[in-house]
Amino acid sequence: MTNKLLKGLVATAVVAALAGCNGSDDDTTKVPTTCAEAGDACTVFTVLHTNDNHGRFFENKYGEYGMAARKTLIDQIRAEVEANGGETLLLSGGDINTGVPESDLQDARPDFVGMNLIGYDAMAVGNHEFDNPLSVVDMQRELAEFPMLAANIYDKASGKRYFDAYKVFDVNGLRIAVVGLTTEDTAKIGNPEFISGLEFTDPKEELKKVIADIKAANEADLIFATTHMGHYADGANGGNAPGDVALARAMTEGDLAAVIGGHSQNPVCMEGNAYDPNFKPGAECKPDVQNGTYIMQAHEWGKYVGRADFEYFNGELHLAGYKLIPVNLKEKNEAGDRVLIGEAIEPDATVLEVLQQYQDKGQEELLKVIGSTDDKLEGDRGVVRKQQTNMGRLIAEAQRTKVNADFAVMNSGGVRASIEAGEITYKDVLTVQPFGNSITLSTLTGAEITEYLNVVATVDIGAEGSGAYPQLAGIKMDVDCEAKTVAISDINGKGYSADATYTFTVPSYNAAGGDGYPALTPVMTGYVDAEVLATYIEGIGAIKAADYAPVAGDIQFLNSNSPLACQR
Repeated sequence: MTNKLLKGLVATAVVAALAGCNGSDDDTTKVPTTCAEAGDACTVFTVLHTNDNHGRFFENKYGEYGMAARKTLIDQIRAEVEANGGETLLLSGGDINTGVPESDLQDARPDFVGMNLIGYDAMAVGNHEFDNPLSVVDMQRELAEFPMLAANIYDKASGKRYFDAYKVFDVNGLRIAVVGLTTEDTAKIGNPEFISGLEFTDPKEELKKVIADIKAANEADLIFATTHMGHYADGANGGNAPGDVALARAMTEGDLAAVIGGHSQNPVCMEGNAYDPNFKPGAECKPDVQNGTYIMQAHEWGKYVGRADFEYFNGELHLAGYKLIPVNLKEKNEAGDRVLIGEAIEPDATVLEVLQQYQDKGQEELLKVIGSTDDKLEGDRGVVRKQQTNMGRLIAEAQRTKVNADFAVMNSGGVRASIEAGEITYKDVLTVQPFGNSITLSTLTGAEITEYLNVVATVDIGAEGSGAYPQLAGIKMDVDCEAKTVAISDINGKGYSADATYTFTVPSYNAAGGDGYPALTPVMTGYVDAEVLATYIEGIGAIKAADYAPVAGDIQFLNSNSPLACQR
């Protein structure tokens, strides 16, 4: 027990004893029900959090988010909390890597430098930390001035954890253990080339082990988890691995105080067991509570800083206030102008100066115009993971054209952004396809392709959509979502025969078994996805978006809640 807590409890006991002496025999000691009543026996502290940075170290073209403004906001909150007798803890829910070319080309060095300047205390290891070879992961770990935590990632060769499982922080006199956990899906959605030597175990079972160890050593007063597992309302994770709700429900009530999460990239603002349909940036936000555990997530990209103000007394944790604070976010008004939400946050001058150098270096080769499009090429996560889109088909067409294949399969998780109408730069292409996967070429019989697509095309996307959902070009078929079978009617205008052979492309990530696709033994073409797309666009020049719009009837999903995908 800390000195502050001991002092407070003794003071409470003295007050209670005096009250007993002066009162009747029926008087009982009043148990404090508020922090004010508890007095010195109440400890206050604040947890700040972000997640899924995905390379957004710099503000966007509208002046939204960015680490320099985040630094200013966090310093302001720290000063306020300290003035009121509290202390702060700053956590990240992971996925620092992948998403913006300026960051990707520099292996997220600017992002980790920015996190150091802001003063993060710990981060969960995200699945996209493994989009690079382990040598890059190790470089980032050396660069980070804070621990990267993951209790459920093991090195197969040594049998030891690859990262620290947890760290204990002294926060205003309270010992808070922060345990890191990473989604089991990393084994499926991580690049097999880079993670073959790692094992990703069940986070629920690992957390139980770690909690038992912490308790046995009497190391902490409270246990938090910083996770990269995803928040799925009421535990409905669909085709994704179980997330934070399932984690909280699997623990003994009272063991896990809070979960600071990431991965699903949603603002966790709840109305009962469902997401609050009325939540808008800057509005009230109620975090999830499951089995006595608070669960929080701050959307993505540093758009918000989550702020949880806690009070600890009577051996219990109480949430005094919670909000997602927008970082220079803007919304369009009726006139179509972007209007700032809340107060403007001035970027920190030092952080801005440091990160500007990285931004300038990254942009040198990215602004070359390579073509144009007459309409939006749809790659938004909430759309492309649930239906065929013109962007998905454009990418698939580019890949099969490059190697003269009959058809193409492109996983939606590899499509990371849209391209708006207008000029297209190489930077736009890299934002859409940041992973650097190679294009593979396979030759199979019609029967073998049917078996392959029985798995690939029938993925249950769940409510949030799935990155495994395939974007397709050059093939026509019906997909029976209940039977999990496909009936192919045509491949590349050649009809279909179970005995005939056909060629098709798949990104190297999926050919190696990523996203749960059946592993292939293809020809490795050596062509990189972003370069293939850029070359294709440059060769055409003016892209007509309608030319890549899905053709009605080409891909039909049967026995599904959605006509566009398999969905329970």
